[in-house]
Amino acid sequence: MSDWLISLEGTETGHQVALALALLAAFLHAVFGALQKGRHDPWLSRGAIDFSYGAMAAPFALFVVPWPEPHMWPILAGAFFIHVGYKLMQSWAYTKGAFTVVYPVVRGTGPFFTVIGAYLIFGETFTGLQWLGVLVLMGGILGLAGYNMVFMTSGRETLGMAMVLAVITGLFVALYTTYDAYGIRATANPFTFLAWFFFIDGLFFPVLAFLRWRSMVHPPAPGPLMLRGFIGGLIAFASFGSVMLATRLDKVGEAAVLRETSTVFAALIGWIFLKETVGPRRVALMALIALGAVIVEMGG
Repeated sequence: MSDWLISLEGTETGHQVALALALLAAFLHAVFGALQKGRHDPWLSRGAIDFSYGAMAAPFALFVVPWPEPHMWPILAGAFFIHVGYKLMQSWAYTKGAFTVVYPVVRGTGPFFTVIGAYLIFGETFTGLQWLGVLVLMGGILGLAGYNMVFMTSGRETLGMAMVLAVITGLFVALYTTYDAYGIRATANPFTFLAWFFFIDGLFFPVLAFLRWRSMVHPPAPGPLMLRGFIGGLIAFASFGSVMLATRLDKVGEAAVLRETSTVFAALIGWIFLKETVGPRRVALMALIALGAVIVEMGG
């Protein structure tokens, strides 16, 4: 499997596979977001998810894939600390602002910073038309955040802090996307990076979540929380793994932009399964997001 994927790097087939993987990651990321939405404390949800995918990744990292080359250990350590920072900022943002406001700001700022990072690290360049697509996509995503902000009924007193944290989280999204793309390209077997990343990434937040859970006056029952964490762990494997493989096969910036169509999938999931009202304005904003992604893909 890994030999076949490596053989596709830099080819037209590899580009098409990367496109499919980025869109799959977008859909799964929306499912992941819907899974977290509103049911449990975001710190506890993150801890349950991280514990689940860390435990699932451990046997693959230790006994299945080749062990990391010596130069990979500092790279994996860097990925660990970057993702800890990202998850701390994300959880803090969710405690200060509504999911429907924070999530679009994070996802809207992320691709802009990622395209810049991909230029600085990998020398990737976007055409003028592709930059137009990025701006259109960002406009649609941030428009969704603004629309949800106008009609929010609570949490306005902490809205300013939530927006600052959301933008910082978007910076972390760009940082981990470009850094992890560097990491998965630095090893001979891409599945070595993925297995070891999930293994070590699952070590920190479960401890933090357990301490928070134990200090609660009325902690939630662990059974439903861990079940949600297990399902989230499976989705995280597929979502993050897909976008990382896409960055190995093709341009990091394009994969990052296409992944942010997750906001369209999230709105569709909310409409179809959560019975949320979409309305013509949100439909128009979702159309902008999709249009931006198409312009980026066609303008390359």
